[in-house]
Amino acid sequence: MKTIHPPETHSIQYPQGTIQRAERAMRCAPFHLRLFATMRGQSVPIHAIAGKSGREKHYRRSPLTELAAETELIWLIQVGLLRREVDGQGITDSFRLTPLGRKIVEKWENAGGEIPAPTLGDRLYNFLNRRLKLPV
Repeated sequence: MKTIHPPETHSIQYPQGTIQRAERAMRCAPFHLRLFATMRGQSVPIHAIAGKSGREKHYRRSPLTELAAETELIWLIQVGLLRREVDGQGITDSFRLTPLGRKIVEKWENAGGEIPAPTLGDRLYNFLNRRLKLPV
C-alpha cells in the first residue's frame, strides 16, 4: 500500500515593510485583540462588531457605527490583515483574518495578549498611508 504524504506547508514570507505597515494599522484601529483572535477561528459579521454585541464582547475600544466600523475594516483589508468572507451567493458582511493577520495576532497573544498602543508617529504614518495610499 502506498503512503500519501501531505504537501509541505511553508510559512508565507512577507517583506518587513508589509509587516510593519500591517502592525501599525492594527495598532491604530479601534479594535481589541479579542476581535482579531475571534476572526482567526470564524468569520465575524459587521453587526457583531458595530452593534451592541460588539461592545458586550469587547471587540472595540469605542462606539462605532456600522459605516465607521466597515471603513476601518476595509483599511485592514487593504493592508492585508483581513479578508471578506464569501459564500455561494457572493461577498458577505463578515470578515476573517488572512495569514498575515494570523501571524501578527499570534505574535501579540504570545507577547502579553494585547495590541500595543500606537505612538503619535504610528498614528501620523498610518493616517498618511491611508489617505495618500503610499507604497510599502
